[in-house]
Amino acid sequence: MASEAVQVNCVMNGEANNNQALKRKHLVSNENIPACYCDVASVDTGDIGTSGRDMFANGIDDRQPDGISKKARLQKEVTIQDMYNNQDASDDEDGSDWEPVQKCVEIMKWFCTNCTMVNLNDTVHCDICGEHKASGILRHGFYASPCSPEVDLIQVESEARQRDKDLQLEASSSNFLTAVGFDEKMLLHSEVEKKSHPHPERPDRLRAIAASLAASGIFPGKCCPIPAREITKEELQKVHSLAHIEAVEFTSQVLSSYFSPDTYANEHSARSARLAAGLCADLASAISSGHMRNGFALIRPPGHHAGVTQAMGFCLHNNAAVAALAAQVAGAKKVLIIDWDVHHGNGTQEIFDQNKSVLYISLHRHERGKFYPGTGAAFEIGSKGAEGYCVNIPWSCGGVGDNDYIFAFQHVVLPIASKFAPDFTIISAGFDAACGDPLGGCDVTPAGYAQMTHMLSTLCGGKMLVILEGGYNLRSISSSATAVVKVLLGESSECEPENIAPSKAGLLTVLEVLKIQMKYWPSLSSSLEKLQAQWGMHCTDNQSKGKEVKKRRVFEPPMWWRWGRKQLLYHILTGHFYLR
Repeated sequence: MASEAVQVNCVMNGEANNNQALKRKHLVSNENIPACYCDVASVDTGDIGTSGRDMFANGIDDRQPDGISKKARLQKEVTIQDMYNNQDASDDEDGSDWEPVQKCVEIMKWFCTNCTMVNLNDTVHCDICGEHKASGILRHGFYASPCSPEVDLIQVESEARQRDKDLQLEASSSNFLTAVGFDEKMLLHSEVEKKSHPHPERPDRLRAIAASLAASGIFPGKCCPIPAREITKEELQKVHSLAHIEAVEFTSQVLSSYFSPDTYANEHSARSARLAAGLCADLASAISSGHMRNGFALIRPPGHHAGVTQAMGFCLHNNAAVAALAAQVAGAKKVLIIDWDVHHGNGTQEIFDQNKSVLYISLHRHERGKFYPGTGAAFEIGSKGAEGYCVNIPWSCGGVGDNDYIFAFQHVVLPIASKFAPDFTIISAGFDAACGDPLGGCDVTPAGYAQMTHMLSTLCGGKMLVILEGGYNLRSISSSATAVVKVLLGESSECEPENIAPSKAGLLTVLEVLKIQMKYWPSLSSSLEKLQAQWGMHCTDNQSKGKEVKKRRVFEPPMWWRWGRKQLLYHILTGHFYLR
């Protein structure tokens, strides 16, 4: 728990009132109030009397500096009205001015465990996500109640015991064909420098997902763990430059460092990044070679922003790129990478921009380059002979939900992926497009992620590796990750809806992508024509309605205006010319 102390000196002398603030940060510990930040205001209040002190009645210690004058001590015993009625009553012999009396006011704040948003101490539920101040999400995952931590212990533990009984019955028949890669050493990667707000990419992300999988009886239980291994420099050099690798390794020699204002490292970060990349490589090899059916990489730091030469966007090494090349070494000729993180995977796109053996498809919030990292426009399609092997589906606004994503899968992702015919599929699974994420601002549900995973499982015989990328609302990412792993285990998801109704912005994005990509994937032309017919009819209806309204409101000029001095005005009013 961190505490922030703010000292404010207020001097009131006649009509003057000057405020100066000095901010200091320090760490304190309190087991009862997790992640709680405290603001302490020290106010010098002279001549304010009892009425002034009533404003700071709670948690205030009277502190008087040494050498305070007798007049100031007397003024503590009178009211403001007494001061003005009898200003000379407390005059001292030395006639000196009053000296301020220092008061301390503690304003406690706490940061939500679930979404990291700041809240005042007088509330027990987060104003943003509604999570309880003493949430049990790190112990029980998303099964923990967001409202009352007391209910968690009874309800969750009883449900866990029942799941353990069911697990024992299923364990004998299970073949453990789904692998999970996880190592607790990756929790050591954290931001050392304490700032005014917790960093969203924090170790609690893995803790919440691991707790949810454990509470579900999935891992440990139904999934097979694989031993962690640190990636070698030789393997990393297939993806990153030597200078980049050495820059990441150098961070192990310093307590705290930054690659960019938002991308931190500590003395454990380099090893965490090597473990994450090593787990992804081994999972890809095991799945591609047939030893495992599919897998989930529960790893951090994330990787899809890390390019050939730089770390950025919380990412150090590009885990998906490492896994793709490892799968090819193990026998996969063509690899499909689906990136549904809300941010564009600029690093992955850069690494495979000229590679026809890897198809990269990204669905992300773009807003014409205004959303981080600004790359990933629809016209970015690959280069130097690999045009069409980079497919960007850039949402033009926030609030995109299940219907838009599944609609894009139906009309863009699956048609292109089917023609590509991959031997291995990688999902860069950022869950920051989920409902409630503090950075994403979109509305994808766990059911939506499960449906997309199910749709991709029909490719390449189900050989699929899901790699954790972003996602910063613990309840959202833990429930979404659990839903995805259940699909990997073979649990049936809801049937794919036939008539998906996307938002207008989502439909326009899909049409834009189809127009660009049909040049490289001709099979998209039929889908484009069908959608254009539906959308064109809708536009025609709207335009005709608009023209009818315009006709009723337009002024009908006299015919003789057509040949007189007002012929220009006539043509404008009758629609032959348009003013812009």
